[in-house]
Amino acid sequence: MNFRLLLFLLPVLIWSCEPKELSEAERWEDTASRVEIIRDDFGVPHIYGKSDADAVFGLLFAQCEDDFRRVERNYIWATGRLAELEGQGAIYSDLRANLYMTEAEAKAAYETAPDWLKELCLAFADGVNYYLATHPEVKPQVITKYEPWMPMFFSEGSIGGDIEQIPTRGIQAFYAEKEPDVMALYEDEIEREALLDEPKGSNGIAVNGKMTASGNAILLINPHTSFYFRPEVHVVSEEGLNAYGAVTWGQFFVYQGFNEKTGWMHTSTQVDFIDEFVEEVSEKDGKYQYQYGDETRAVEEFQVSLKYKSGAEMKEKPFTFYRTHHGPITHKVGDDWVATKINWDPVNALTQSFTRTKLSNHAEFKKMMDIRTNSSNNTVFADADGNIAYFHGNFIPKRNEGFDFSEPVDGSDPKSDWQGLHTVDESIMIVNPGTGWIQNCNSTPYTAAAEFSPKREDYPFYMAPDEENFRGIHAVKVLKEASGLTIDSMIEMAYDPYLPAMEHLIPMLLKAYEKKGIADPQFTEAMKVLEAWDYRTSKESVAMSLAHFFGMNFMRNHGSINNFISFNSNENTKIPNPSPTELLATFGKTLDQMNADFGTWNTPWSEINRFQRLTGEIDMPFDDAKDYTPVGMASGTWGALAAFGAKTYPGTKRLYGYRGNSFVAVVEFGERVKAKSILAGGQNADPNSPHFYDQTQDYVDGNFKDVAFYREDVEARVAERYVPGKRK
Repeated sequence: MNFRLLLFLLPVLIWSCEPKELSEAERWEDTASRVEIIRDDFGVPHIYGKSDADAVFGLLFAQCEDDFRRVERNYIWATGRLAELEGQGAIYSDLRANLYMTEAEAKAAYETAPDWLKELCLAFADGVNYYLATHPEVKPQVITKYEPWMPMFFSEGSIGGDIEQIPTRGIQAFYAEKEPDVMALYEDEIEREALLDEPKGSNGIAVNGKMTASGNAILLINPHTSFYFRPEVHVVSEEGLNAYGAVTWGQFFVYQGFNEKTGWMHTSTQVDFIDEFVEEVSEKDGKYQYQYGDETRAVEEFQVSLKYKSGAEMKEKPFTFYRTHHGPITHKVGDDWVATKINWDPVNALTQSFTRTKLSNHAEFKKMMDIRTNSSNNTVFADADGNIAYFHGNFIPKRNEGFDFSEPVDGSDPKSDWQGLHTVDESIMIVNPGTGWIQNCNSTPYTAAAEFSPKREDYPFYMAPDEENFRGIHAVKVLKEASGLTIDSMIEMAYDPYLPAMEHLIPMLLKAYEKKGIADPQFTEAMKVLEAWDYRTSKESVAMSLAHFFGMNFMRNHGSINNFISFNSNENTKIPNPSPTELLATFGKTLDQMNADFGTWNTPWSEINRFQRLTGEIDMPFDDAKDYTPVGMASGTWGALAAFGAKTYPGTKRLYGYRGNSFVAVVEFGERVKAKSILAGGQNADPNSPHFYDQTQDYVDGNFKDVAFYREDVEARVAERYVPGKRK
């Protein structure tokens, strides 16, 4: 061949040998071909991929199969498009999302991510988009195409993340003043949960070989979320990923769970990681500026246009919002503008969230924690080397203790600025305490390991303003009495029926009755039932029924029970008990209420307390006349470890569970990991699925299923095997 001809053809030959760039649809099919999904006998998806990105693709596809509407809803909310679904009342939720990150900023953050993280984000988007492409019967409500930058808005797995702690009422009040014709406040959004609501949070307990029959560490993973908030998944790749546990709908990492060597359980923290800065703002030449020390800085201005549904139409509203270096302006105090500063570092947050799932021991886990973006959580940990550990918070700003950061501080004083972050070693941490156990139930870390707990005086107040609660008291009680624990006895302990709050509340009532007395035979009979009660909940217990409704009425009339005891040995926080007359009046009202609602106060708890799942809707209906499963569990308000928050709904008299134990697992580490788990209701949101309600009775009874973790165990439990998009 002519040499010149060869030189001419060489680039053509090289180009023809290069891999052809795939179209989007071809990329989806190519990725799907490297993924296998095995559904076990409870419908739990075990996703196997060649790479981590392949596994993430399969994970999102499987999540969409189980409950696309919850995946969709989380991203509609997170990306600030809720008003397009729910109407004008949600527009301040959308504005709040944009205050902290606009779509343009999310795209820019994605571009700064390392290549491996970009691949996972692309796999997330591809997995959801491929599901929609292969399920044309599923019609998206708002987002028609998912993009790889969207996880930047939803980078941590806790409910709502940090941003939901910022009330939309203040945002509405500030920006409605700037835009007078903006719609009314989103009434359904509540700044803080009502006193009578089931407590949000979780339980985490780790025990080491000193406490177990096998000598191995055991971890209780016990999130208390709204039911169906997280499904159970198992995701595996040939790049070392092998994580099992609970994933928040739409996220590509196991949030609370375990791999072969380590386990992690997050509980909500009260660490102070959000601060408000009062800005000294003035206007000059039509622009806003603020004082910072001796200098004047420009207030940043941003324009966004938010869509909202209005009847059959989609309308649009422009906003101008403002930021200083402290963060966005979120409200006013008097006439002063206030900026609210939170942790907002999505690339590192996603890095930490995914990295956590692939670690092998405590040293690696502690190093991962030094990324310090897991702001809203405490973490209870155990590993195969027998270590147990506890990290109270993770993202903790250093502050000048000359300021009271429980109140808005002077943003014009540079000394009020955050001074970096506390290292993990500076934060409250427990490793292998002499007790052999660690517990956290959204309670103070200063009782997390009994006498081996950290000391309050060694840390700034803002690191642990968390108070004690009845679940924490209960956990300490059962752990002090435990020994020779196994997976099964750990489950039994986690379902212990004792209710410590009632040991405070009921004697208060009995003492009032003894002092005042009431001749009514109904009172006398009911008091005898309570006097004989051992403060343990059960399906058959009438005392539980009486105590629950008396406790709810007590809080309506007198406030939290916590106000009447001294959790932290501080008598100054305790207030006098209600008078005997007040207590007996409250109890009389309780009897009247129960007689009216149930025909008689003498009604066993399980005839009142129910589990019911009629539809797969996010906002489910309940019906006293339809089938239900009787429940003997009780509210975490009373100190139940296996919390079952229940309430009445429009048209009902009975109580229906909505929050508490959701996904629960107990994991034992050793040469091989062993685990059992349970899920409220079932894995799938479709009422026609066999896995819509199949775990309910076992959930109520505390009969956990064996987890299939190793491939041979999964193969022994195969109910269905398929490639994404090729399910028969």
